[in-house]
Amino acid sequence: MRLGIRMFGAAVIAVGLMAGPARADDPPRDAFYWLNEMNKASAVMVMETGIVPRPLGARIADSIRQVIEQGARPGAQRSADYLVVERGLIAAGGPDVTRLHSGRSRQDIGATYGVLFLREDVLDLLDALGAAREAVLAMAARNPDSIMPAYTWGVQAQPISFGHYMLGYAAALSRAATRLREGYARVNLSPLGAAALGTSSFPVDRPRLAALLGFDGVLENSLDANQISAMDIRAELDNAAATGALTVGMLIADITQQYAQTRPWLILTEGSETGVSSIMPQKRNPSGLVFLRMLSSNVVSGAQMYAMRAHNVPSGMHDYKVFGPDAVLRDAARMYQNLAGVLSALRFDPERALAEVNDDYSTTTELADVLQREADVPFRIGHHFASDLVTYGRRNRLRASEIPFAEAQRIYAEAARGFGQTDARLPLTEERFRESLSAEGMVRASRGLGGPQPSEVQRMLTVQRAALEGDRAWIAAARARLQAAERERDAAFARLSSP
Repeated sequence: MRLGIRMFGAAVIAVGLMAGPARADDPPRDAFYWLNEMNKASAVMVMETGIVPRPLGARIADSIRQVIEQGARPGAQRSADYLVVERGLIAAGGPDVTRLHSGRSRQDIGATYGVLFLREDVLDLLDALGAAREAVLAMAARNPDSIMPAYTWGVQAQPISFGHYMLGYAAALSRAATRLREGYARVNLSPLGAAALGTSSFPVDRPRLAALLGFDGVLENSLDANQISAMDIRAELDNAAATGALTVGMLIADITQQYAQTRPWLILTEGSETGVSSIMPQKRNPSGLVFLRMLSSNVVSGAQMYAMRAHNVPSGMHDYKVFGPDAVLRDAARMYQNLAGVLSALRFDPERALAEVNDDYSTTTELADVLQREADVPFRIGHHFASDLVTYGRRNRLRASEIPFAEAQRIYAEAARGFGQTDARLPLTEERFRESLSAEGMVRASRGLGGPQPSEVQRMLTVQRAALEGDRAWIAAARARLQAAERERDAAFARLSSP
């Protein structure tokens, strides 16, 4: 048991020292900072509940101030182990100041460290994600209706607009923000005052401690608060970050595929996001994409590593507990920052993208649809005709626009005979036949909700902009609540020394 305590103490000391020497004018929000903020909140609570009398509350407050001042000196140790900090409190105010710790344990202090760091990491991650979403929307707005190919099974499937394409990723990143916001609601609950795991006989006011530290409420069950929640809450947030990284990885893969082409229609401008070869003068390597993919891989693998480490660990053990910043969430924030940088350097070539569409037969779906919609041709007959048309065109190395109309009529008659229709004629004029095979015509003809047609692209762009602004307003409100709690905590703490 004593070995476990020493391991716990060593872990939180390491976290406290991780930020390095403190500067008096800019104290880091490391574990030492948060321990003293918890001490300030606890000092207010034990005095308000009568656990300690007011004169002792004033002495405790003075001792906490002295410890904070000592920790702010250049090169000072900023330990996060309560027993180390408590020695400083005793030196400043005598052994009676240890009544501050009534109804507390290093267990609930450690659990509270975890969520204090997590909520800051979540808000920072949401900020970085917001910047990436803004960059995606800016790209969509610059070329909303330009035609580009879309792929399934790795081959060209149908033409869409570039705005439609980028808004697909905008929607996925919006979901990533929603997951993080939902996770924040669970992370911003206070374990403090749960003691080791079963509370205590002191009248600890846990909701008051939660309010003073800016939490939205209390993790109610004290066993869960200290010994269970740390695992699933962190795993939830890490997995939310990893899910967002999968979206980023998919976008990276799309863009990277362009670099195998002689004339890509998505390419990075030369500069900070590209590299050169030491021997091959023609190369402009997409280094920004590679580094971004590495970060996204770190996020996915980090989330998996935490889940594996936490798997099959009994409650109350140390293995899965993390008392400092979340490396996965911080890597995810860097990933989104890099994504915004990559997108700012990315250029779309509308002419090249349209040429790529016109080099293939992805518009033939619309030909089959036109036959059904305008000429009452059964879908399977129209589809069979369009497929045979593709076979003919590729065999003769023709683009869809170059297929002779007479050949199209012949192919249609043969396709119809296969379904028992004799003497069938292609029920389209040549002009309508050509129009139905054009990429522009196919995109304009789309009518479905969420499709690539200009009206839907503009509508979805408006929706995604509103969603981003709503998320930014939510982040601002969350930070404002934390700042208000900090002001209240400082004011209540200052009143401890008032007569």
